[in-house]
Amino acid sequence: MLKLIANVIKEFFMQEFLRRTWASINLDALNKNFCAIRNATNPCAKIMSVIKADAYGHGALPVANELIKSGTDWFAVSNLDEALQLRRGGVEIPILILGYTPPEFAKTLALNDISQAVFNMEYGELLAKNAVDNCVEVNVHIKIDTGMSRIGFSYQDNVLNSSSIDEIETLCRTHGLYSEGVFTHLARADEPMDGEVFTRVQFDLFLDAISRLENRGIHFDYRHCCNSAGIEMFPEMHLDMVRPGIILYGLSPSDFTKTALDLSPVMELKTVVSMLKNIPAQTPISYGGTFVSPKDMTIATVPIGYADGYCRRLSNNAFMLVNGEVAPIIGRVCMDQTVLDVSDIANVENGMTVTVFGTDNGQTLFVDDLALRLDTINYELVCAIGMRVPRVYTKGDEIISVIDYLD
Repeated sequence: MLKLIANVIKEFFMQEFLRRTWASINLDALNKNFCAIRNATNPCAKIMSVIKADAYGHGALPVANELIKSGTDWFAVSNLDEALQLRRGGVEIPILILGYTPPEFAKTLALNDISQAVFNMEYGELLAKNAVDNCVEVNVHIKIDTGMSRIGFSYQDNVLNSSSIDEIETLCRTHGLYSEGVFTHLARADEPMDGEVFTRVQFDLFLDAISRLENRGIHFDYRHCCNSAGIEMFPEMHLDMVRPGIILYGLSPSDFTKTALDLSPVMELKTVVSMLKNIPAQTPISYGGTFVSPKDMTIATVPIGYADGYCRRLSNNAFMLVNGEVAPIIGRVCMDQTVLDVSDIANVENGMTVTVFGTDNGQTLFVDDLALRLDTINYELVCAIGMRVPRVYTKGDEIISVIDYLD
């Protein structure tokens, strides 16, 4: 009976959510990747899983809940809204906001036990003032800029930037703030040669700043600097905590780091054939007629376009998998639809599944392949998957839940 009910639920999900375009999220792969990261990380270091940007497009709450089961210690997000989403969803483990939160939300941070990055004196003072005015104390992690040149106390030169040490000391002694952590961000850890040299300079600067603060009696519970590439390539830099991001989702920061860990992509993007059509030679396809059929062809329209996050620059420049075979994109990618050449593919039918990226009958189209064609990175493509694309979560090849953002 239970199996029958499970099959009915699965069939309902298939009918209700998988009829157009969907992202399939493999939670078994997520757990596998986390275990690989844990095994590669210094056993004394904690894991701060980065799930900003809706867990890189994978769905923050389902990903968070799975990572808690896997053993993550912390979460990192970009902003207060993302942190509060986790708290409202029942997440109780520590959360760090890596970016900016308006200082007037000090009370919200404290009452929800959310830690905040502090990156300059002015911001720290305003956050402390708002905390004191509201009779709360905010946990903060001091951000030190050792080479990224974004937010952070400048410390790219330990002589020219020595005043940053004075400012950090002052803030760490300021009422209203508890300085539980200090961190920096590695800018080139995913690059060979010059990137390695630059990373080691960053790390040395970071340690120098911490040492100077410790000599003044300032100590932190957590020192962290390693992002995904840092975890893979620089194990001596793991310190008290590491911050895996893209590698959680089975993608590599760069070609240079691809073989460092055994990772499995967590997301596959799927669509369906909405219409098959036979066209004669010299038929223009899609907006602008940028592709004209050189011969009689069979074409398939699929209901995915740039509004779903499938980039228009892939027009006439990529392919999808149909029955495990390559189906080139012909003509311009539209807002909601794209046309494929399926002339040489057997047994194509209306309603059948098409793989935008992922595995189909033993053939795999990697998101990195699409990123290469677009001269971008895999991060951008998974983060770009639109809100009208349901996320379908699987474990053991069974659908266990679906998020429909438009429901």
